[in-house]
Amino acid sequence: MTELRSLPVPDGLEGERVDAALARLFGLSRTKAADIAASGGVRLDGEQVGKSARVAAGAWLEVEMPDAPAPVAVVPEVVEGLRVVHDDDDLVVVDKPVGVAAHPSPGWNGPTVIGGLAGAGYRISTSGAAERQGVVHRLDVGTTGLMVVAKSERAYTLLKRQFKDRTVDKTYHALVQGLMDPPRGTIDAPIDRHPKHEYRWAIVTDGKPSITHYETLEAFRHASLLEIHLETGRTHQIRVHTSALRHPCVGDLTYGADPVLAARLGLHRQWLHAVRLAFEHPATGERVEYESPYPTDLQHALDLVSATTWQ
Repeated sequence: MTELRSLPVPDGLEGERVDAALARLFGLSRTKAADIAASGGVRLDGEQVGKSARVAAGAWLEVEMPDAPAPVAVVPEVVEGLRVVHDDDDLVVVDKPVGVAAHPSPGWNGPTVIGGLAGAGYRISTSGAAERQGVVHRLDVGTTGLMVVAKSERAYTLLKRQFKDRTVDKTYHALVQGLMDPPRGTIDAPIDRHPKHEYRWAIVTDGKPSITHYETLEAFRHASLLEIHLETGRTHQIRVHTSALRHPCVGDLTYGADPVLAARLGLHRQWLHAVRLAFEHPATGERVEYESPYPTDLQHALDLVSATTWQ
């Protein structure tokens, strides 16, 4: 079911892209707005337009707004391997294991960080959508490492602001195929949904700005261990950027990794780990930093790569 919303484009949106205009007018995410346009649900003065078209002040805008899906319930559960690194009145920092999503979502029936915290008796901020309360950033299901979750409303607001202002230091280690050339650099390429594959993301001309800084920590015969700092936090950002350079994360079959190498290393997911997380504590203003060791599967794969003499 859809609801038709009609109104003239306000003067303040003159020249904005359709997806940006919808996001501002209706409180949608840019991705959701783009999806509505891609499905043919946006018309300007009676003419169907795409997400990158520009709106003109006074033009008659018609939008077929899909009904909001029912919120996915947070089910308290025991999540094996979910480790609490730090806990106080304002926030909890966890070390997320592989196979665990940040929060419930349609189509995901597996364990979640939020469900695991609820099952362990943690009180989480009620800010945010019902199914993702307290979540200020996310890690992919197949990516392990550090996440911070807000427990107080103040912490949620201030942490969200820090992520938006790019003052949070998010450090990842990634084992990628081949040798990076140059060994250190910056990847500045916009990312949005893949034009053909529903569950993938890609570098696209009119995507969201995405910036990844990398440095080679160690080079092996078949792979390179990188330290990566993110300025932005787009979905699959590291995986998309390294794949675009033809150096996908080892084991990341979704983005072109060699399945033979993944099998030799016993990897069933991308070699990508959030090793450090630093931010200003919302209550004290103190800069705090947390670290996470490599999980067993990634350490095992790294040991094999560093010791191998494969041709």
